[in-house]
Amino acid sequence: MELKNAIQVFGTLTKQEPVFTIDEKVLPGTLVFEALAPFPGYYNDGPDATKPIYMYPALAQQYTLMDVLKATEKVEKVFHETFDAGKGVIQVYDLSYQVLRIRHLNRYDLIGQLQQAYEEHGILFLKKHKKYMEESVQINLEKFFNLTPLDEGIYLDNKEDYHAYLELPKEHSWKEFNELTDRVKYNWEESKFDAAMGAFYYQDRLHDFVRIYSNKLDLEYLKCLRKLYLEKIK
Repeated sequence: MELKNAIQVFGTLTKQEPVFTIDEKVLPGTLVFEALAPFPGYYNDGPDATKPIYMYPALAQQYTLMDVLKATEKVEKVFHETFDAGKGVIQVYDLSYQVLRIRHLNRYDLIGQLQQAYEEHGILFLKKHKKYMEESVQINLEKFFNLTPLDEGIYLDNKEDYHAYLELPKEHSWKEFNELTDRVKYNWEESKFDAAMGAFYYQDRLHDFVRIYSNKLDLEYLKCLRKLYLEKIK
């Protein structure tokens, strides 16, 4: 892919997914969530689908994104395995947990070692005080996006496969966004997709978007999908 027009922007992402807490291979005594069904709008066809692993170790205190980025740079020098880390908040009913978002970890059993490396560089993890079997939670992430503009209001993620972003003309509440996406999916006959809500700051203003996760991200598919989103906005 030609990356000469790539942009790097800071933004947020909000999604809803079922999670549960895990006990094995984690740093002993810590609270770690795993996404039971990442991208549920896409991977909804049973256990045969190969789903990516997303884990969310809960943090002992509120760290800034800069704290996490600095620690991650140090951890990457001593932890010789592939991973990607971000910062977020998981909302479970009336409880909010500050979390690391961990993905692209090559082996499931490395999570405890990765937590230990973070603790050695100042990022401490919350002790487990509660167990969750399966809860649908809201996950809010702060992150940098590396994007290539494809067309008006359409961006492709340069780092993450199957990720694209369709710009929306206005901000939506979480309830409004879900209702909008339901209207779109009811009228959509092409390949299925998972949707999340977000915004990034670029060229002196905020751009609201829907994050699309699908294995079919050609320009015509994305143009038709964005057109339908715009038509269904009330």
